[in-house]
Amino acid sequence: MRLVHRQNGDQSTLASNVETADSFLSQARGLMFRTSVPDDYALVFQFGDADRHSLHMVFVPFDIDALWLVGDEVTKKKRLSAWTGIGFGMADTIIELPAGAADDVEPGDLVELAE
Repeated sequence: MRLVHRQNGDQSTLASNVETADSFLSQARGLMFRTSVPDDYALVFQFGDADRHSLHMVFVPFDIDALWLVGDEVTKKKRLSAWTGIGFGMADTIIELPAGAADDVEPGDLVELAE
């Protein structure tokens, strides 16, 4: 599985090493207690309905890029700082990426999981 970014008719791969946080425990843990993630990594949180969802960086010792999506459309992008970052946004899916991986992504772009 990979994470694909579509913008203005162009397509690029944001991550080819994609993990889904699909249980309560994996969603609660997120990236906490990891020392790093690979450059081509993404952690995807999928929720049932679009609602206001938050992320925190407690016990995450590295910066990340976070994307909030409704459907495949990016509604918000934010760089979260190690240990102290926090972000809120409307989403049915949240994606966590290594810092810098989402530099070219903007609200309104499409991001989707592909086989």
